[in-house]
Amino acid sequence: MTVHGYHDLRFESVREAFAELLAAGQTRGAALCVQVGGETVLDLWGGMADKDSQTPWHTDTLLNLFSCTKAFTTVAALQLVEEGKLALDAPVAERWPAFAAAGKADITLRHLLSHRSGVSALRERLAGDALYNWDTMTAAVAAEAPWWTPGTAHGYAPITFGWLLGELIRRADGRGPGEAIVARTARRLDLDFHIGLPASEDARVAHIVRGKGVLGDAAAQRLLKTTMSDPGALPTLAFGNPSGVLTSTNKAEWRRFEQPAANGHGHARSLAGFYAGLLAGDLLEWETLSEALVEHSQGEDRTLLTPTRFGLGFMLDQPDQANATYGLGPQAFGHPGAGGSTGFADPEREVAFGFVTNTLGPYVLMDPRAQALARAVGECL
Repeated sequence: MTVHGYHDLRFESVREAFAELLAAGQTRGAALCVQVGGETVLDLWGGMADKDSQTPWHTDTLLNLFSCTKAFTTVAALQLVEEGKLALDAPVAERWPAFAAAGKADITLRHLLSHRSGVSALRERLAGDALYNWDTMTAAVAAEAPWWTPGTAHGYAPITFGWLLGELIRRADGRGPGEAIVARTARRLDLDFHIGLPASEDARVAHIVRGKGVLGDAAAQRLLKTTMSDPGALPTLAFGNPSGVLTSTNKAEWRRFEQPAANGHGHARSLAGFYAGLLAGDLLEWETLSEALVEHSQGEDRTLLTPTRFGLGFMLDQPDQANATYGLGPQAFGHPGAGGSTGFADPEREVAFGFVTNTLGPYVLMDPRAQALARAVGECL
């Protein structure tokens, strides 16, 4: 497949690695953007964007970035902390009184951002269409009891994170959650990123498919076994309640509504530009970002059933874990998305990295395709 775009000749080996990724057949379409010290050194794309392999990937092709969205949501919340409209250690219920129900009166924004609140899933099964009703979902989250004593353990909140943080942002900012987050992050940096995608942009959106013939690593197989065999388990409900969380990405309803944990739409340039903006101090004060990068959670994750490491909203690098390193440097921070798309920054080397693909891999944390490209970038620095 032809690789399009720009690359600095110092990074020719990365372009070759990207071309090999497309040629290998496990990735139908993808894009890669890397900035170093604020300068774009790679902006590549290739492959096919549609389901029937009739539409090539273009420079402005968008796709669902899944949990890469959480980093944008995190930054919006931290900006509100800087403005004094939210506080990391104040009870969430001060802004959202109904949230105090079922033993949650002492849960703070810090607990939410570090995945230590215990509100990682909903026990009561909800109809699939509830997914698209903001009031229904925030009411369900507010009524839910924690799965453990808040602050004593951590478990990733793959989808409830969006309603938890989004409702706080909505109440503190005054705008809808998607509008507020995009205005505070992407619009400031002139990035092509959306939470609540207009129908007018549908023609640019890549169709997401699941990769075939790859089983994933031990962590992925362990999580799959639990979700397939135990309908009441935390991981099962975290990813499957309401139903349709994992199967709606190509639907118009999914694109339109605002779910700031999982349905941001953008491209590799959006992710690299976002992390470059963070490194440049254009989104947060350095003191705030530094606090967000302090380790708050580390060890076995009750949702993902594998070790994870979080600061405030950002997933921190685990260099000694093959499935949990971004592949560049131990100070790296960012957030992967389901199936392979990844955005992160390495402040030590001033690297901002974005990789996206419409072919989902089966991995729980970092996708080997993104890791290999990041390592190739590191070898060129």
